[in-house]
Amino acid sequence: MQVKNTNDGTNNEPYLRCDICASNVFDLPAFSTGPKGTEREILEGVKAAGIQGVQDANADLCRELGLGVTGSHRVNLVGEIGPVAAKAKAEGRECLTLHVGWGMESEAETFRLVEDVLTTSEKYDLPLYIESHRSTITQDIWRTVEIVKKFPEIRFNGDFSHWYTGLEMVYGGYENKAAFLAPVFERTRFIQARIGNSGNIQVDIGDGKDRVYVDHFKDMWTRSFAGFLASAQPGDYFCFAPELLSPTHNYARLIKNAEGEWVEEGDRWQQALLYLDLARECFAQAKANVVHQG
Repeated sequence: MQVKNTNDGTNNEPYLRCDICASNVFDLPAFSTGPKGTEREILEGVKAAGIQGVQDANADLCRELGLGVTGSHRVNLVGEIGPVAAKAKAEGRECLTLHVGWGMESEAETFRLVEDVLTTSEKYDLPLYIESHRSTITQDIWRTVEIVKKFPEIRFNGDFSHWYTGLEMVYGGYENKAAFLAPVFERTRFIQARIGNSGNIQVDIGDGKDRVYVDHFKDMWTRSFAGFLASAQPGDYFCFAPELLSPTHNYARLIKNAEGEWVEEGDRWQQALLYLDLARECFAQAKANVVHQG
């Protein structure tokens, strides 16, 4: 049985839900225009900005404020995911995205891990989306497609910067790599959004215009949205959550300001809001593409 889409229980047409990762908003630098203060004040600011859900935030507080809430976790061994899924279900999280394995597993070990995730997702009636990420079983695009061949019911969280930068997708032709990844895009049901170029996994994209690498990410997002829309049912939604990380994690680049101080190169809050605008454009394009093809 395939992993379910996130669903709100209504008869509304399938839609994009514009979320954000807690890690994108709870450690912003002082110069950022993003919300600051207590946990409640920050989440109230997130809500006021029109964002609809938060990954890895306090579930009870999110619900009180009318925000959706999802989660993430790491799974290293068969059997570990059960208690994690049970806890997430009890907390009312709508889905989990998962780092699975360390990337050194044999084919048999990889398949056992995936099977455990799929079985657990069905058992707890909770969407579990395996993430595309370095140092996991999905760190290589060839292996990931092989996993899809074995388990077509799998569904993914697309954290595509790990492939775009880590595997230098433009080397040998972006279009070739994107075509090869079609089975993955068709099964992507959550996106942790971060844009990188061929040499840096996270970069400030300015206004997002006239940058080939930005166009490549928009293409991957549009393909993923189209895959979702092709079979989505009433009430289904696709979570798109910017995950722009701080220099603490060696993601946000540092530059010297006029005073000679090392600061983040841009405002990750404003960039996240821009990402959401881009995602809305991509979703509209995907919707038009699906209607045209139909």
